Amino acid sequence: MRGMLGSMTASRWTAADIPDQTGRTFVITGANSGLGFVMTRELARRGASVVMAVRDLSKGERARAEITAAVPDARLDLRALDLADLDSVRAFAAQLDAFDVLVNNAGVMMPPRRLSPQGHESQFACNHLGHFALTGLLFPAVRARVVTLSSTMHRRGRIRFDDLTGAHGYSPTAFYAQSKFANVLFGLELDRRLRAAAHPVRSLLAHPGYSATNLQLSGPTGLARGFMRLGNRVVAQHVDRGVLPQLYAATAAAAEGGQFIGPDGFAETRGYPTVVRPVRSAEDPEVARRLWALSEELTGVRFPALDPAPDRAPGSASSGR
Repeated sequence: MRGMLGSMTASRWTAADIPDQTGRTFVITGANSGLGFVMTRELARRGASVVMAVRDLSKGERARAEITAAVPDARLDLRALDLADLDSVRAFAAQLDAFDVLVNNAGVMMPPRRLSPQGHESQFACNHLGHFALTGLLFPAVRARVVTLSSTMHRRGRIRFDDLTGAHGYSPTAFYAQSKFANVLFGLELDRRLRAAAHPVRSLLAHPGYSATNLQLSGPTGLARGFMRLGNRVVAQHVDRGVLPQLYAATAAAAEGGQFIGPDGFAETRGYPTVVRPVRSAEDPEVARRLWALSEELTGVRFPALDPAPDRAPGSASSGR
């Protein structure tokens, strides 16, 4: 991976190190709970305006009220977005003007098999396809960065190109890992294409380690849900710590395109932000380009400004930015 946090790791970067964000606007998916909620609150404290993209507006209203109670001058704009429904993604994107940072944060985790309105497996639809489409539709409006959330579970993932819907065999855990693997493939391929086009926007990845949020409890069922509940109580770090990698990726001046930011502790489960390396298979540009092309086909969304020229491969540029 490009660059390291260097002295920032030694000094243990925290939310107190977020630079002043006055005048900047962030779009955060899943902003009403967990990592998205805490990120919204901390950015509001630093003067940012935040578009809170939420699936459930009533839950979003409660989250906005709670943040406003803690940050009375918070500038929060609540909008409806169901990432699993590409029609909702298009409607949401059509409402927005230019902004600075897109944070692809929302996700679902290990639910029973179900399909999106467009017929895609729900985890792949929400965690990857929805964010791919959202990024493409909003790309002309993004001024600075795209931050995409993944998970250590990406290390167990692969793309089932021959069975993306799970029709021939579905495992909640395996298909969650697939979606998180897709996030890494997408974030790194977006970085390659941005560099090849000499585009100023940066694409970064982040993951929270093992952090206690409602994500672990909202999707899994049965015994898996019980294990998740126990893990949240005994093993997981607090969400206020887990959010730090994505806050760093979204705001730190030293954060570079192509970096993957995660916790610096044992097995990347907890700790302070540092540059981590994805599983080697997620760095394969051929698999990433195949997934990109398939995602364009499944969503109907393209990134015309980043289409590689005939004589320029998307992975050819490698200088830091």
